Amino acid sequence: MSTTFDIVVRGGTVVDGSGAEPFEADVGMKDGRIAAVGPKLAGGEEEIEAKGRIVTPGFVDIHTHYDGHATWAKRLEPSSSHGVTTVVMGNCGVGFAPCHPGDRGRLIRLMEGVEDIPEPVMTAGLPWTWESFRDYLNYLEGREFDIDLAAQLPHAPLRVFVMGERAAAKAPATEDDIAHMRAIAADAMRAGALGFSTSRTLNHRASDGELTPSYAAASDELTGIAQGLKDAGTGVLQLISDFDDIEREFAIVRRMASTSGRPLSLSLMQNPAVPTKWREILDRIEQANRDGLTVKAQVAGRPIGLIYGLSTSRNPFTNCPSYQAIADLGVKDRAIAMRDTARRAAILAEYPGEGYALPFEMMYLMGDEPRYEPVPEESIASEAARRGIHAKTHAYDLLSEDQGLALFYIPVMNYAGSSNTAMHTMLKHEHSILGLGDGGAHCAMICDASMTTHMMIRWARGGTGSGLSLASVVHALTASTATAVGLDRGLVAAGAKADLNVIDLDHLVLHRPKMVHDLPEGGGRLSQRASGYDATIVSGRITYRQGEFTGNLPGRLVRSAHAKEPN
Repeated sequence: MSTTFDIVVRGGTVVDGSGAEPFEADVGMKDGRIAAVGPKLAGGEEEIEAKGRIVTPGFVDIHTHYDGHATWAKRLEPSSSHGVTTVVMGNCGVGFAPCHPGDRGRLIRLMEGVEDIPEPVMTAGLPWTWESFRDYLNYLEGREFDIDLAAQLPHAPLRVFVMGERAAAKAPATEDDIAHMRAIAADAMRAGALGFSTSRTLNHRASDGELTPSYAAASDELTGIAQGLKDAGTGVLQLISDFDDIEREFAIVRRMASTSGRPLSLSLMQNPAVPTKWREILDRIEQANRDGLTVKAQVAGRPIGLIYGLSTSRNPFTNCPSYQAIADLGVKDRAIAMRDTARRAAILAEYPGEGYALPFEMMYLMGDEPRYEPVPEESIASEAARRGIHAKTHAYDLLSEDQGLALFYIPVMNYAGSSNTAMHTMLKHEHSILGLGDGGAHCAMICDASMTTHMMIRWARGGTGSGLSLASVVHALTASTATAVGLDRGLVAAGAKADLNVIDLDHLVLHRPKMVHDLPEGGGRLSQRASGYDATIVSGRITYRQGEFTGNLPGRLVRSAHAKEPN
């Protein structure tokens, strides 16, 4: 057989990303593009046997926070281990550009508080070779990665860049401030930013407790910045809000979308404290689309959960004074110290210590193959009751056993009453897109960047009766997310970018997270391995085989298709 292609993926079941039914075919790649899809293609310099496997486009994750990692790392982990071939960062209004030199510490503290990335990691890792957002993109363009990445302009650094201390003091923006931010937003879009993001949630605070500078931004300010995208003729809008006053907040959403004419997406989750609010917000999204606006809900395919343990940033006993006395010990030594009879008694007596403690009814021991929709009977509290001991005692003993590697999972959002109904409804909604994986953020407490793999296991393979087919799940992970942010990828078709996954769906497994210490200054992050990815291909080059990195770094910065040189 003559060699025509660089790589041929042969005989797999192609799920092409369009939502169409799967079909068996070969996929031939040449010079970073898909050259042909069909039966019995000519040979390739390299061939991947895919009989019994599914072949999908590379996954496109539009909600990540690799803004810092991309400046010091070449592998955007854990996303790149889960079939993701393109990420979009700069979400939730936080990031590192634009930035005056005197404001660097402020942005680091904000990212530390909002996204749980340790300050020493960022202080050591960020090269700070930029001030403008255009400069930041130019810096990234000179780097190589295992996957592609694109960036959005975040509101908090933009506001601080223009307003200085007045931004941190939550002062209202003047007309001149708004005009300046609008001009910078337009320039960022012309430089290749995919969009603009902002945060209006009380949960987003710097490590010193200060609210994100964008929290108090008025409607005029947000609308003015959105008009910068209109001026550039490109870009999307991304927003997170508590929606404490739904009418007021959604009026801002509508005004941003209508005056700019640009697509807008907002984070949507079920909060157990107000378990029906998500439906009220979704109703307003439906009405906005009926009125001709493009507004979508960014939703998650599993509960948004925290991970507690001795190796992570928190555990149930973190605030107990007798635990604090040994908190600086390594994990193994801490577990040994916790087994000391006197210390054990002291810590249990001090629990919960100062601060908020999540109930043990919400905590579940993570197994080797984690369950993300556990039943109440599996909780720490239920197991303790069966053993006839207090829940805190059972939790303590689990954490201090062996080498201290036990992890607890706490499903916080999207799982009120241990029900997946809200999450399932959001996933199936016509105006929803997948997001909220937060790759690169919450390094030591959340590991939702694996949500792409979970979607394939839970909904594509195990969602019988859910109304979510294999084809629809792959579409949601690929063409749907790519199109939502204006990226031209996410399909297995002749002429498309050669980003592919070859997946053994029947044996796809998500393993328990673990801490690794590969960040600058030895900083730790949660990583999560998956089995079942035979190969991941980026721009026609194999980046991962059987989950192992090949050393290839074809990933690059992706600028908006409408990027222009400065006037």
